[in-house]
Amino acid sequence: MKVLVIGGAGYIGSHVSLALLEKNHSVTIFDNLSSGCRENIFPETNFIRGDILDYPALLSAVKEGFDGIIHLAAFKAAGESMLKPEKYSINNITGTINILNASVEGGIRRIVFSSSAAVYGEPEYIPIDEKHPKNPENYYGFTKLKIEEFLSWYERLKGLKFASLRYFNAAGYDVDGRIKGLEKNPANLIPVIMEVAAGIRAKLQIFGDDYPTKDGTCIRDYIHVSDLAAAHQMALEYIDKKNRSLTLNLGSERGISVLEILDTARRVTGKSIPSEITTRRDGDPAKLIASAKNAKDILNWETGQSDPATLIESSWEIYKKSFETHH
Repeated sequence: MKVLVIGGAGYIGSHVSLALLEKNHSVTIFDNLSSGCRENIFPETNFIRGDILDYPALLSAVKEGFDGIIHLAAFKAAGESMLKPEKYSINNITGTINILNASVEGGIRRIVFSSSAAVYGEPEYIPIDEKHPKNPENYYGFTKLKIEEFLSWYERLKGLKFASLRYFNAAGYDVDGRIKGLEKNPANLIPVIMEVAAGIRAKLQIFGDDYPTKDGTCIRDYIHVSDLAAAHQMALEYIDKKNRSLTLNLGSERGISVLEILDTARRVTGKSIPSEITTRRDGDPAKLIASAKNAKDILNWETGQSDPATLIESSWEIYKKSFETHH
């Protein structure tokens, strides 16, 4: 298939592009490089530098003719979304409406959307399946939920088939080291720990140690980014073959606490990784664990690399090189 990957130079997008290339799909990346890296763009792909808020540029890209779009262009820092809802409204919501309208105008009928477990909010039960009530606790999650609703309407009104993939916590790097560009200003736990280990940051802040969990820190479901990327390629092929829309959770189905991740990182990196406990953040549930049964049943998808050691080792390989350049 000929696929347009919007946000394909970013952390997840570059891994998705790689997964598509490995299955011999033709890939064009559309990215404004605000958080993506040029070094993550593979020579086998076409690259269009453009912004989803620039509708004419988006439309001219789409009109080059594609079998499907994978949309990963969003701001994703949950904390920031509570302080700057306008920034998230414009980019995530307006930008996506532009993508949907360009898809319809350009005759594209298949779209894979990177959604988020943030649509669920505080879990009412664990593991969280796709039927779980949706009650986002942060504005970022709200934008993802609204976009899922737009997709359903565009399917009804315009025949657009979609896969909404609700990620839990993406982490790790390509184990063969083919993706080298680091995330800019990461807000997620593992990259922040890596920056501390690499001497880029002074210490890790742990937001609260008084949660009702085994060690008092938040528990999350971490999924290796290459496992996540494979699901995008499989979801696109599924909607192409079956002409049916999908909404799926993508997670490893196991919960790992902040302290467990930190201990693993200290062991793998051999670094002390200073940390301090600070106050809880608004909108942080104590525990998030996915049920990914539907993704396994429908796509035959499996998580092969989502154990803590692989998550940390594959990340550290990339950050270590940056550590060597910092010292």
